[in-house]
Amino acid sequence: MPPKKTEQFETRAIHAGQAFDPTTGSIIPPVYFTSTFVQDGIGGFRNGYEYTRGGNPTRTSLETLIASLEGAKHGLSFASGLAAEDALLRALLEPGDRIVLGNDVYGGTHRLIERIHGKWGVENVVVEMSDLAAVSKAVAGGKTKLLWLETPSNPLMKISDVAELAEIGHAAGALVVVDNTFASPYLQQPLALGADIVVHSTTKYLGGHSDVLGGAVVLDDDALEEKVRFLQFASGGVSGPMDAWLTVRGIKTLAVRMDRHSTNAQAIAEHLVGHPALDAVYYPGLPTHPGHELAKRQMKSFGGMISVALKGGPKAARKFAESTEVFQLAESLGGVESLIGYPSEMTHASVKGTALEVPENVIRLSVGIENVDDLLADIDRALPRK
Repeated sequence: MPPKKTEQFETRAIHAGQAFDPTTGSIIPPVYFTSTFVQDGIGGFRNGYEYTRGGNPTRTSLETLIASLEGAKHGLSFASGLAAEDALLRALLEPGDRIVLGNDVYGGTHRLIERIHGKWGVENVVVEMSDLAAVSKAVAGGKTKLLWLETPSNPLMKISDVAELAEIGHAAGALVVVDNTFASPYLQQPLALGADIVVHSTTKYLGGHSDVLGGAVVLDDDALEEKVRFLQFASGGVSGPMDAWLTVRGIKTLAVRMDRHSTNAQAIAEHLVGHPALDAVYYPGLPTHPGHELAKRQMKSFGGMISVALKGGPKAARKFAESTEVFQLAESLGGVESLIGYPSEMTHASVKGTALEVPENVIRLSVGIENVDDLLADIDRALPRK
């Protein structure tokens, strides 16, 4: 029996879409490793399943689960976060349409919009999302079809007011998309705040163990869902059954993991404030962060991502990134293990020379769930105070 809507997040994270196997009673639903399904006569699909690109019970279980966690009617699972974004963009945009997006979004998102969809006549405008007047001006004129937010943003941890920006976008006739990857649905519910669509890289906090690649689109509107679902089927960028199953398994512990990510990151951010090697610590849990009060209102806690700017410039930043031991130098984020990255040459290399260029003295930390004392000691070894 699926969880009731009144059940709490932690309960739904374990049970939504995860009914036990009726044949054997297996508490964990089986993984459906199949490319096709036997039909009861031509066109006689069993429970709607025909071919795994079009639908697979393991993927359905994940889509049901993600929709439940975001408080939505529909969830769609893809092979990666960018595959999810690409299907959404192609479903909703035509040549001549405009996207307005924040000036601190993930580099891969900007690359997809600028270098792929831009060649097909889709215009994009980059704006500072905290400047509501600038956003209103950018979306005006009737061409803007999507207002695209990340909050917290990647990598400078900017906080955008989802409710205010949703009003601005809707007044201009635009749909409002929120990339909720950094917060996860446990910490933030964009649809409840007024957004129309949520996207995720499920590779990150939802999967949570750095062992799976995936993405998701979550929304309420039936007509929009039909358009995105068609693109999911027609272009085929779907998650495979093992990827879907691993993501489901990761989500079961999402709440407890996010609590630990957040408490560890808060302790590290506070520890780094005033460090003589740093110019700035970017973490919304700090009272000095310009988005702190807004983040308190629209998030359960502040998440596991921190960025820092080093006084010594690019040379010092590179040395720090290459000197930690518990924090491992790698792309990605949101796993149980702590990672360190140099956005200028790693996650955001594709936006060099644009308005989204990341300062070369910035380092990004994905704070894991290890013992916080070990993480602090690792940082102190790599970032000496003298």
